[in-house]
Amino acid sequence: MSGCISCGTTGKKTAGCQNNGGCQTGGCNKLNVFDWLSNMGMPQSETFNIIEVRFKSGKKEFYRNQDHLDVTIGDAVIVDVPNGHHMGHVSLQGELVRLQMRKKKVENDEKLHKIYRIASSNDLEKYQQVRNRESPTLIRTREIIKELKMRMKLSDVEFQADNSRATFYYSADERVDFRELIKVLANEFKIRVEMRQISLRQEAARLGGIGSCGRELCCSTWLTEFKSVSTATARYQNLSLNPSKLSGQCGRLKCCLNYELDTYMDALKDIPRLDRPIQTKKGFAKLHKTDIFRKTMWFGYEEENSWHPVSCTRVKEIVALNKQNILPETLDSNEESNDKNHLISIKKELERIDKKYRSKNRRKYHHKSRNKKHPSNGS
Repeated sequence: MSGCISCGTTGKKTAGCQNNGGCQTGGCNKLNVFDWLSNMGMPQSETFNIIEVRFKSGKKEFYRNQDHLDVTIGDAVIVDVPNGHHMGHVSLQGELVRLQMRKKKVENDEKLHKIYRIASSNDLEKYQQVRNRESPTLIRTREIIKELKMRMKLSDVEFQADNSRATFYYSADERVDFRELIKVLANEFKIRVEMRQISLRQEAARLGGIGSCGRELCCSTWLTEFKSVSTATARYQNLSLNPSKLSGQCGRLKCCLNYELDTYMDALKDIPRLDRPIQTKKGFAKLHKTDIFRKTMWFGYEEENSWHPVSCTRVKEIVALNKQNILPETLDSNEESNDKNHLISIKKELERIDKKYRSKNRRKYHHKSRNKKHPSNGS
């Protein structure tokens, strides 16, 4: 199944649009959306005349289709921007745009800019020439920053389609005075310069990459809002507080730590909180590990190295007995001990059968290997 028309399969080979992530039809770009209202007849007489347009690195803005241009998702359009014009691709249209504007709290007023026209082949060629300037400009600007000894990290450069302005995206730990840098860049590239500071998470979203899970970074594919992540999130999920394992490519805690937090919080409601070790007639048992979803807590006595699994309901019973100064005989109840003995007997039986068939397979293997090493003389 192909991502877009240009990437369709011809025979057994995939054609590929050769745009390297700049798919004009929107089939293989990041932050794509599915227009689930496209095939539905809306009861309104006129369609919503505001269109969502996507720019480089997934930035999206809303523009008014004042001239009622016949555009579809993926079309390249020339839009009005302050002090010039820019080119983007239509990412969404129709009633879903109204819902997106309500979600992002964007007002439908005169502040919205309009769409000039659908981009022609001449516009696409000029825009490609402008895009070719970005990589050399990025390299040269980093050299200038190094010469000026400025404490900032330049991550990306974006030229406007009319080649009148360039936006430089950077990150820095401290406030940076870049007035001298703007003068040097304006003289060097003969263009209006805009410096925009971004966070480390936004920098990772713009640059992209592969996470430790083996997939593309969430922030560069579909995640648009960055929520705060704390170390308490890892503690609730019983994760090791190792910064190298919990940090993403941006150097901050991974956003995916928040994905399953609500599930863990609901499961933790049934697990008792212990302020001190529980006590039986055998001695004090200290909590070492908790299996949240199986509702099992592992305890160990001070004089032993082994751990004993105890259900949460049994732990609550022991805590209630300890408050009454009553010491139970063991950690397990009678029902749990019977179930545990039954599981142990089944496990031993399975191990015995497995060992039996494993020894038979070994004999067959050795018999075949001997026949290969010592073939008969008559053959």
